[in-house]
Amino acid sequence: MALGFALERLQREAIDADISCDVSTAGDTDHGPSSALVLLASEGEPRAAEALAATWTGSLLWVCPSSVRPNHKRKNWFIGCARLPSPAVAPKALRIEDIRFSALRAGGPGGQHQNKTESAVRALHVPSGKSVVVRNGRSQHQNKSVAIKRLAALIAGDADLAALGEAERRQANHDSLERGQPVRTFRGPKFEWGKLEGP
Repeated sequence: MALGFALERLQREAIDADISCDVSTAGDTDHGPSSALVLLASEGEPRAAEALAATWTGSLLWVCPSSVRPNHKRKNWFIGCARLPSPAVAPKALRIEDIRFSALRAGGPGGQHQNKTESAVRALHVPSGKSVVVRNGRSQHQNKSVAIKRLAALIAGDADLAALGEAERRQANHDSLERGQPVRTFRGPKFEWGKLEGP
């Protein structure tokens, strides 16, 4: 549940900063995913994605009684966020016939051009079910090209995590999670970001 809230907030921050944010989740349950891979990319200002990722790297603290376990005394919940190295091998090219494209209005930052034309592209990789939205380019052709590369990177990232071994990776992340100094603290059922105050 906490991870789902964190992903929603990260995606909102990325949109506000004109950064593309693609998410692949694993271990999905009725209460949300247990892990996720996030790909951040900024076409206009490459360092913007790096800067946003840096503010999310480390331990996140959510202070809230659990609605899943209402009688549980614990109210501090932690999420570990780590930066993964770039794949050692370049992602394999995807077959274009495996990808479905749909056009949509770009919206967001970019002025009147983005609001009046359907230049943004949603790309769905049918075999994996992964999808990305690209809106930074001024044409569908540019955005399709970027979408294919980002889909390939997202799929490659999933493959790298699978190769590490899901159980081993989760245990390693759990053991390395620092609970004393969170980089961000969120409070309450609305997952509001702010400094930790009070008991």
